[in-house]
Formats: sequence, C-alpha cells, structure tokens
Amino acid sequence: MSAFGKKPGLTPGRPSFGVARPMTGGGSSPTNQQPQPTPAPIPEPQLPEGGEQFPPLHSVDLPGSTPTPQTPMQDAMSRLSERATSVAPVDEGPQGFEASVHKIKEQVLPRLLERVDPEAAASLNKEELTEEFRPIILEVLAELKLTLNRREQFALEKVLVDELLGFGPLEELLGDPDISDIMVNGPLQTYIEKKGKLQIAPIQFRDEEHLFQIAQRIVNQVGRRVDQTTPLADARLKDGSRVNVIVPPLSLRGTAISIRKFSEKPITIDMLKGFGSMSEPMATALKIAGASRMNIVISGGTGSGKTTMLNALSKMIDPGERVLTIEDAAELRLQQPHWLPLETRPPNLEGEGAITIGDLVKNALRMRPDRIILGEIRGAECFDLLAAMNTGHDGSMCTLHANNPRECLGRMENMILMGDIKIPKEAISRQIAESVDMIVQVKRLRDGSRRTTQITEVIGMEGDVIVTQDLFKFEYRDEDADGKIHGEWVAGGVRPYTLEKARQFGFDQPFLEACLG
Repeated sequence: MSAFGKKPGLTPGRPSFGVARPMTGGGSSPTNQQPQPTPAPIPEPQLPEGGEQFPPLHSVDLPGSTPTPQTPMQDAMSRLSERATSVAPVDEGPQGFEASVHKIKEQVLPRLLERVDPEAAASLNKEELTEEFRPIILEVLAELKLTLNRREQFALEKVLVDELLGFGPLEELLGDPDISDIMVNGPLQTYIEKKGKLQIAPIQFRDEEHLFQIAQRIVNQVGRRVDQTTPLADARLKDGSRVNVIVPPLSLRGTAISIRKFSEKPITIDMLKGFGSMSEPMATALKIAGASRMNIVISGGTGSGKTTMLNALSKMIDPGERVLTIEDAAELRLQQPHWLPLETRPPNLEGEGAITIGDLVKNALRMRPDRIILGEIRGAECFDLLAAMNTGHDGSMCTLHANNPRECLGRMENMILMGDIKIPKEAISRQIAESVDMIVQVKRLRDGSRRTTQITEVIGMEGDVIVTQDLFKFEYRDEDADGKIHGEWVAGGVRPYTLEKARQFGFDQPFLEACLG
C-alpha cells in the first residue's frame, strides 16, 4: 500500500482517491433518497486531470505512466534501507603482482638474513644496502630456482630493504603524498584516508610478531618503547608524521598503529583559501589576527585540520619573535627562524621521571619567549597557558577538541577545574575571557572536506557568562549528486572587539573592512 495509493484488491477500473469527482446533490438524508440506477463504468482517469475538489496525486504511478522521481525523503530512506541490508566485502589481501612479490619475499628473506651481518647492514643507507643486496638476492634466487623479470627483481629488492631498514609494508603508504592517514588494525587489515575518504589498503603483515617489530622500530626512534607493561605509546617519524601505537592486551585484534601524515610543503592561509576551506575576508582576518599577536584557540574534532591551521597561522608571526612550542609528540612545523620545539617525557619503568606539558609551560616562562604555542591542551596546563597569555606573551596559540566555540570555552573551564587549582568557577571564566581573543572553529564535513566554519571573538564577561560574537560563520546550502557539500561564509557584520589590537600594528582598516563584509 502506497502513502495515499490503492489498497490490494481494488478493482482496476475504480477511480483513485486523488481523482474523485466533485460531490453534488442536495442535502437530503439517506432515508429520503430514492434508489438510483446502476451507473455506467467509469473510464480509467488520466493522471494530469482530476476532480475539481481534490488535485491529482503525482506520487501514484498509474499503469503505463512514467515512474515519478523519488522525493528527497524517499531517496534518504532508500539509502538507509540499502545500508541496512548491505554486506561488508571480505578483504582477500594483496592480489596479482603484489601477492607474487610478497610470496617470493617470504622465501628469500630467511636465506638473505643468513648471509648478512645485521650490524654492517644497519650502518648503510637504503641505496648502499640495495647495491650490496643485489648480488646476494640473485644468488638466493638461483638456489631457489626462481626466475624473475627486471620489474619483479626491482620490486623484490625494495620490499627486502624496507623490511630490514624501513617500516616494512608501511613504506609504500608513507611514500604516497595523497595519503593523509594510515590506520593498521592488526596484521591483516590496514585502512588509509585519501581526500577525506577511508579505503582499504592493499598491504598485509606476515603475522602479529612482524607487525609488533615494526611498531617497536617506530617508537624506538624517538627513545620510547612499547610492550605489555607500557602498551600505549606516542611517537613521530622523521618527516614529522604523528604516530600512536597500542598493543595487546589492550588491542584485541593485535597491534594497532595510527599514523597522521602532514604535507611536506608548508601550508599557508592562502593555500587553505584555495582549497575551499575559507573565504577571502576570513583569510584576511586570520592573517591580521596572527600578525597582530592576538591570543587564538583553534577548536575542532579529530582530523578536522587543527594542526594544519596552527601551522598556517604561524606563518604570520614576525621573524624577529622567539617562539616556543610544547607538545606531547612534536608534530608542529613552524615556518619561523627563531623557533624552539619542546616535547614531554613519559615516566620510566618505576613510574618516575615524567615531564608533563604543565611542567614545560612553567619552564618556558623562564626562557624569554615572545609566544608560547601548545600543540593541544587536555588538562590543567590550560591554566598555565592562560597565565602566560596574560603576562606579556600575547600571540600565544593552542588547539583543543570541541564541536563549537561555546563548547570550547566550557571545555577550558572544565580542564582547569580538573586540576588542583582551588579557585571559584567565576574567576576561571574571567581569566579565560581576559586571555583569549579569538576562537577559530574547524570541521571535517561528511563529504571529507575540511572547512573553517566559525571565527568567534571573546568579548568579556556579562555577569558570570562569557560573551562572544561571531565574525564569520559557514552556512550550509545544499549537497550535489556527488555528495559534495555547498555553502557560503557569511560575515557577522559587526565591529570587531579586537580592532584596537589590530590598530596597534596598523591593520585596523583592512580588519574592519573584512569583518563588515
């Protein structure tokens, strides 16, 4: 039965509800009505026509008529139904050429290790090791009675060198500039993110032991370790990529590795504008905010582009300023000549010797910084950063996880309250309102694009509430057939509260024009 359509069993010739004829006749009661002769059969009505009292129903598909296009609601419900009944594809691992090279590698590697001195191999770089390996690989292939063409031989040399000096199957993914995230869920499943969309990667590890060795090799490079006693570890690669490792018994599917890659080319605000992340007036306002030493908090969810935005804003810092960055795992790559990165230290086996972000912030105040930048605030170190912003370190910046600017302020209050500082909530709110100048909200939309959705100023206090105003806001408009989201950035049309800071650096007029739209 359709929404208004015909019930099962109705006579085909009977008119549908939408084409009923107008009601006529007097208002006599049924008892006074005289028997009427049987009417002649009513012909099948045409869809465009209909009764004068009820319009035709276009949702009813009559026999022989063209099917009516689905409404947005029907389309959405059909997609839900399709998703509910879909079956996840089974990953069969590498296929074709990759599978054959992988199979040959498994046969060659044990014999190769018997002929190689590990200490000597570790002292060579990849190019030198490849040259040394070539005759040995040919010798092993002759023993195994395997004949390879030139392409297969080059591929075999590469995977063997990656296995001994690099990160095994991950090397291929790390070398792809289009991949932004690598997620290893045990030895048999690896996902990657390309252009904001997740997809399965055509790699596999031999077994759990092989994957665990790769994870140890990654964290050992930065002086950290991962095992059953310390099953969590944060690390970084030489190119600045951020790595998180979690091993059994916490991970039930085997060792899990999450790698967040960053572009080798420094990202600027103009590049973000070109990518469609913001409008021209927003880019102008952010450039002025960075150059005018405003205290900025970048808020957003995981993978929304907070670190990329922070790196882009750092381009506007005066080259003559001394900048200190403090992070758990160093991933910021500022574009300044006078930049000193600091990194926390986890506790040792006895649970001692840990250096937290709060410790580094307190120490940084004694290092004569012009600006202090925190990669991410998660706890009581938020209060130390606010104190730095209020004591001559204007232009400090940080990132944190929040869904909107109002929630960002609430999270900052909660993080300070989680610490041991015994001060009333009103005093904490006032400290935030006096320290923070601007909140930049970034978001990854469901089509994979990353947008700057809000730029909000913190004005001050009104009673016990922090007052804010939106300078810019992204408004959703539509979504095309390919799933790409369209919208526009709307200026708030208000006079910016931070105009006085911009005036001190001579940017008041362009800042005002950008914010007024």
